[in-house]
Amino acid sequence: MKVKVLTRNPDHYLRETKSDIFKAPRNYDPSLHPFEAPREYVRALNAVKLERVFAKPFIGNLDGHRDAICCLKKHPNKLALLSSGDFNGEVRLWDLSQRQCARTIQAHDGCVRGLTFNSDGTHLLSIGDDKTIKIWNTDIDFESNEENISTIISKSVLLSISFSQDGDKFATCGDTCQLWEESRSEPIRTLTWDVDSLNYLAFNPVETYLLAACGSDRSVILYDTRESGPLRKLTMALRTNQLAWNPMEAFTFTCANEDYNLYTYDSRNLKMALNVHKDHTSAVTCVDYAPTGREFVSGSYDKSVRIYEVTKGHSRDIYHTKRMQRLTSVAWTMDNKYIATSSDEMNIRLWKARASEKLGVLMGRERAALNYNEALKKKFANHPQIRRIARHRQVPKHIYNAQREQRTIRDKTKRKEANRRTHSKPGTVPFVPERKKHIVTEKS
Repeated sequence: MKVKVLTRNPDHYLRETKSDIFKAPRNYDPSLHPFEAPREYVRALNAVKLERVFAKPFIGNLDGHRDAICCLKKHPNKLALLSSGDFNGEVRLWDLSQRQCARTIQAHDGCVRGLTFNSDGTHLLSIGDDKTIKIWNTDIDFESNEENISTIISKSVLLSISFSQDGDKFATCGDTCQLWEESRSEPIRTLTWDVDSLNYLAFNPVETYLLAACGSDRSVILYDTRESGPLRKLTMALRTNQLAWNPMEAFTFTCANEDYNLYTYDSRNLKMALNVHKDHTSAVTCVDYAPTGREFVSGSYDKSVRIYEVTKGHSRDIYHTKRMQRLTSVAWTMDNKYIATSSDEMNIRLWKARASEKLGVLMGRERAALNYNEALKKKFANHPQIRRIARHRQVPKHIYNAQREQRTIRDKTKRKEANRRTHSKPGTVPFVPERKKHIVTEKS
């Protein structure tokens, strides 16, 4: 005779901590829980309030430079290694896990204009006002002498340098855009397009033969290293200070502009921007993407750091301190958890990429509670009270006043254009979208 026996798993009705306390069984029938939505709303409200309470993004600073820092560069393979260069010609390698300087190099006579690592991260390349390109060993246990591996002398001052992720080619810009090989002392190619000077350039991390540069004539120029000349040239209303390629989308890049905005473009169609990212109150000087490609961080002359989502026009967070001055460079670490920023007051600061995120190991129940709170916040994100608490930020007085002034100017301009369009003949005052308004010309 077969006898069927009921069996239950003790994990389903016993707690993890005390085995003598039983879990109460729950019936998920909606008719038995008429107040489920109000109860979840209260939990979402508490979750978003606690998020703002625990939002403490500042981790620490890296002190040691004796002059203003002009450039940062993260190592392509080592998460804890960061390089920085200052206006005194000094290059430092930092161990982020220990928050201390691992190596100091007096690299150049004058300002260090740019830093970059080669594709495998074994060498660090630096350029300066002394018209030299120097290659250094990145091993932090290297001998104390500062003899570099090799020195390349350029004919003009170089303003930026970028290394291709594939191969041994790198590019520099100044009066012209030049392509180099690490083993040669002369450029293998020179690319020009009627520009007085180029102030920044960056290789595409996905399509490693694509190169973008920012010109002094308010232009953004795209190059293909397989071709003999440039591909396209985009001219904007004001100058672009820096640009960054999206590491997950080969054709998308974001420009940091002098008109307080950032512009995301599709390199296949430069007639209109994909998105315009606002909120800064002064010229945007630097930009860097997260390794996920969904967010980027920017620094500005308004002494603040803002984090944007690629698909949104306004920042999701703003970081600032009382002593931080104008931002010169930003870097988002490769583990998507931290942001490094450098500014004029000789300091490198480390921030959390998500202000309220808890650092360290999470227990299973704690991680489940955090995921539940995130789902509740996403579910009630459009509720006015929760949206107001989630968006609220304390900003310095000069940023608050500048935002109010710019809002007034923007509303006045829109109202004036609407009045002109209303009282003019149809078609004489066409509507120009914001994403196309700041583009002057586009040439191929």
